[in-house]
Amino acid sequence: MSVRELVVLGTASQVPTRHRNHNGYLLRWDGEGLLFDPGEGTQRQMLRAGVAAHDLHRICVTHFHGDHSLGLAGVIQRINLDRVPHEVTAHYPHSGQRFFDRLRYATAYRETVALTQAPVAADGVLATTPSYTLEARKLSHPVESFGYRLVEADGRRILPQRLAEHGIKGPDVGRIQREGALGDVSLDDVSELRRGQRFAFVMDTRLCDGVYALAEGCDLLVIESTFLDEDEQLATDHGHLTAGQAGRVAKDAGVRHLVLTHFSQRYSEPDEFERQARAAGFEGELTVAHDLQRVPVPKRR
Repeated sequence: MSVRELVVLGTASQVPTRHRNHNGYLLRWDGEGLLFDPGEGTQRQMLRAGVAAHDLHRICVTHFHGDHSLGLAGVIQRINLDRVPHEVTAHYPHSGQRFFDRLRYATAYRETVALTQAPVAADGVLATTPSYTLEARKLSHPVESFGYRLVEADGRRILPQRLAEHGIKGPDVGRIQREGALGDVSLDDVSELRRGQRFAFVMDTRLCDGVYALAEGCDLLVIESTFLDEDEQLATDHGHLTAGQAGRVAKDAGVRHLVLTHFSQRYSEPDEFERQARAAGFEGELTVAHDLQRVPVPKRR
């Protein structure tokens, strides 16, 4: 059975706390694992969360600030130590190539795995697989930053009542699905659109067009909310979002499940992040993330 869930490895922003590790997020998607923003301590958090190096197929780095990338060295070396049997692809801002190179070769180790470097230079599609298309959008932060969006292709849902009305049964059901028509009956006559699922990962950024493009129609949106609304000017100055801004984005974009994360160490009460996101008008499912939490992707509509 396919599993689609987010495994939260860390939720702190620049400074980790006693209860929050630096960033780290694994998206399990139909047998693939996409690791986002492995900050310092990610390898240990993977162990605590039951995530193995063999689970990793892509590493997606939004930008090269330490809380989003210092764990790369350990994760890459662990992939090689464990001799992961499949190719692993790394996406990251092209402008940070020198940082990626330094982290990849931070110390001596034996390379045993094909690690494909696929840097991001502009908005667009990064990869297309049978399960999803991976896209990137530029964000607004003091250093170049990209958010990531995963989109499943739309499909068709067969309607048994319509099949019966047209007298289609047995092997003919598979035939009309494969060929798109059976005599005068088209696939559209006996099915309806099944919208593909959408996931987005939005880290350090001010409000910008890229934020909304990534969030649009998402089933699960993971988004930074570093500051509370009373510190909005501080958020803007440092290239971040507030809880209320994240809530408004999710509301306007039609997000089904909102995950708030990347919290400043200055705040000790997580409930206030949810309150402010709700006050901004978001009425869907909402999670204020904590370390080692698992968040399932909502079921298809």
